[in-house]
Amino acid sequence: MKKTLIALTLAGVFAVPAYAQTAAPAEHTFTANVGAVTDYIFRGISQSQHQPAIQGGVDYAHSSGLYAGAWASSIEWADRKDLQIHKNNYAEVDVYGGFKNAIGDFGYDVGAIRYYYPGAFQGSAGVTANTTEVYLGGSWKIVSLKYNYVVSNSIFNWGGTTNDTKTKGSGYTDLTVTYPFDETLNLIAHVGRQQINNLGAASYTDWKLAATKDFGIAVVGLAYTGTNAKANTGEAYRWADKDVGKGVLALSVSKAF
Repeated sequence: MKKTLIALTLAGVFAVPAYAQTAAPAEHTFTANVGAVTDYIFRGISQSQHQPAIQGGVDYAHSSGLYAGAWASSIEWADRKDLQIHKNNYAEVDVYGGFKNAIGDFGYDVGAIRYYYPGAFQGSAGVTANTTEVYLGGSWKIVSLKYNYVVSNSIFNWGGTTNDTKTKGSGYTDLTVTYPFDETLNLIAHVGRQQINNLGAASYTDWKLAATKDFGIAVVGLAYTGTNAKANTGEAYRWADKDVGKGVLALSVSKAF
């Protein structure tokens, strides 16, 4: 993980694993991170059904810009009591790698990530929650834009196994502005769009306003996220009678080593 501790909370604890960001002076760099959050929010959707989660990861970066890592979090969504078929699954494990570098103020990042949910959870359509995406990102000063594209047959258990129900080809667009208020405080604004191929009812837009503060011994973050995800009874984002896409204020504490 090559982000500063200020940015760690946003990228590693609130939503997604913390990817390597810039080449380190050393040829080989290994880092680790641990954290806790009051609600694990990923792309605007609670992965812990609005319960606290513990998280952590390890990262490797090469001075050329190559990087790889793994990250894990406790979760709750995969143990779906509202589905006829479910497994006891309380963990998410992500493995990722890619290449990242910068030319002047312009940065770029290309790579792939595998979201793995131990326990072989399957829904009634016979698809798994395990998902693979490739991504391409660019940044200019305080603005970043990233697109993730699904190359597995399904995304997070959505869809079926036939050509007209597969959710392969789904994508997520992430536009984020990170303003460094000072050396220890970052203010962040984000908007994203999750498009689910062949399943428009599950597509939605999410947004976030956040701040992270480096206190030296740890980074503390506070973020408000919201979505327009459909969560009435019987709709896509009402899980076990919980609205997992509702507006949430979440607190996190993280530490990088």
